[in-house]
This record gives sequence, C-alpha cells and structure tokens, in this order.
Amino acid sequence: MATKAVAKPTKTTKKSASTSTTKFSKETYIKWYTDMLLIRRFEEKVGQLYIQQKFGGFCHLYIGQEAIVAGTITASRPTDSHMTTYRDHAHPLALGTDPRVLMAELYGRTTGCSKGKGGSMHFFDKERNFMGGHGIVGAQIPMGTGVAFAEKYKGTDNVCFVSMGDGAVRQGALHETFNMAMMWKLPVIYIIENNNYAMGTSVERSTNVQDLSKIGDSYEMPSKSVNGMSPEAVHEAIAEACERARRGDGPTLLDIRTYRFKGHSMSDPQKYRTKEEVAEWMEKDPIDHCLDVIKENKWLNDTEITDIATWVKKEVEESIEFAENSPYPSPEELYEDVYMQKDYPYIKEY
Repeated sequence: MATKAVAKPTKTTKKSASTSTTKFSKETYIKWYTDMLLIRRFEEKVGQLYIQQKFGGFCHLYIGQEAIVAGTITASRPTDSHMTTYRDHAHPLALGTDPRVLMAELYGRTTGCSKGKGGSMHFFDKERNFMGGHGIVGAQIPMGTGVAFAEKYKGTDNVCFVSMGDGAVRQGALHETFNMAMMWKLPVIYIIENNNYAMGTSVERSTNVQDLSKIGDSYEMPSKSVNGMSPEAVHEAIAEACERARRGDGPTLLDIRTYRFKGHSMSDPQKYRTKEEVAEWMEKDPIDHCLDVIKENKWLNDTEITDIATWVKKEVEESIEFAENSPYPSPEELYEDVYMQKDYPYIKEY
C-alpha cells in the first residue's frame, strides 16, 4: 500500500476585497491552481524519467490540457464516473488519487494502481470512480456509455464522463453509441479533448466537419464548443450538462478546444506544427491564468504560493521514491487478473 499523502496546504490570508470580479470562489481557484500545478509537475518529471529509461512502454502527456480535468472535477460529484483515453495521468490526479501509486504504476511495480500491469495507458482508481485510461482508440466511448446505462438502470442520478481525443471521433463506434445514448436518454457527457491533432494529423486534414460540436446534430444531442484553456468555461459547460443528465434528459457533447504543449507521445518529433504555433498557445496557459486571478484578488501571498509549489514538489519527489522502492510483480502475477475471475458464479474449472 502507498504511504498516506501529506495534506495539501490550506492556509490562506484573511479575506480581502477583490480587485477583480469572478464567478468562482477563492477556494475554487486555489484548488484549480494546486491541482493543475501537481499534474504539470508530475508529468514534467514523468517525461524526464521516461527519457532516462526508468520505465518503458508508451507515454502520452497531458501538459497544456489541465484546465479540462480541473473544471470537470469541480463541476461534478464524487459519485460520478470518469473514463478516458490513454492520455490518462491527469484525471486520477485531479480526482485525488495518490501520485505515489500512479508513479509506481508507471514503474511497473506491485504498488501501482493497476498492480504494475497497466503502465502509463491504463490507470484505474475504483474508489474514486475513475474507470480507467484505455489504449484502444475510441473504445472508451461505448464502454463509458455502458457505465451510464448501469447508473440509469440502478436508478441513481450519477453521471459518467467519457473523454476522447479529436481523432477518436472518426471511430464508427461513436455513431452507434450516440444513437443508443440519445434513444435511451443516458446520463453521459461526451468530452472531446480537442487539441487539434490526432497524433500528427490536424482536424482540418482529417474531417470535412471541422466544428466537432456539430457531430451531435444528427442525433439531436445538445452540443457546444468550449474554451478548453479556461477552467471557468469548462466548469460552466460541465455543470450545465450535468444538470441536464441528472434530470433525465440524456447526454451532451462538448467540443472542448485545448492544446497539448508536448508531442502526441514521447516519441513524437512534432514536425507537423511550428514552434510559433506552440508558443502562441502557451501564452494561454491555464495555470498562469489561475495564478494571476489569485494574485489580483490577493487570495494568497507570495509565501503561501511558494508553499503550494513546495508541497507539489515534495509530492512528486516522494512518488518517485515510493515507486523505486516498491517491488516488481512476481512471475505468478502473469496468470492473475487476465483470463477469468475464479469465484465468478458461472465459470467452472476445466
């Protein structure tokens, strides 16, 4: 088991008059900033460790896209479910999963969130209803919709969030799923993490319908485009979609437009885009934006901001130490959790 994470810094200055008008509270901005900074620093270190060959396999970083998960989490409930692509490090971190067990998973150790068997693309956290990262492009779309079907079947008002890249929307399973989801009015919110590139192919080169929010029109599914560099815009769009789903009116499609500052994966030379384009998007960094709002409103002083950065650094350092000191799986683990569940009532030993 992972060691218990230290508590996040909560000390703040006395409430002062705001110097700018905001729709969200001081606590929300501090949470967004802290969560996004943890995701950013965790993944920056993951990139360094990958280059050092501390672990192998594929590795896809979320750097630049943090506002999507930050805004989604604050607009959702702990009982809601989340399912995403293989670019899955940020989601469990924002949900509160201990970074130690995530780093251990990257290292392929038994203390990892998937017992070291999944690696970068297959993070899971059942306790926080994170239903995993999935390596098959678009597979999470019908799977996550199945989770939403289960929630409706059980009579809850929980929602399932299904995240996908802009490349995954070309999968045929999406259209079959959208039709069923609207027919049955399932409580599912489809999030296109539209970073403009499916690996190295831009949206403009891969689809005649470049406004991806229009994909929902064929099914009369409520759809809209959202500024994915703004946690405020994401939160508002998710909250609206959640209200619709919880009252039984069915799914929503959100084309959340963002940008990844790094390549598709660690092996991506990024020859399909210019440095100027990347630099232009980096000026919209959501972490810098939240910090600016915090400073403008004098919600934290310099010492308290430094305390958050220190806490984040410590979390990342301790996650590496935990991972490197954790054991590898035994050879017998090759035969566990793979083909069948031994105590499943309808399976007999042969």
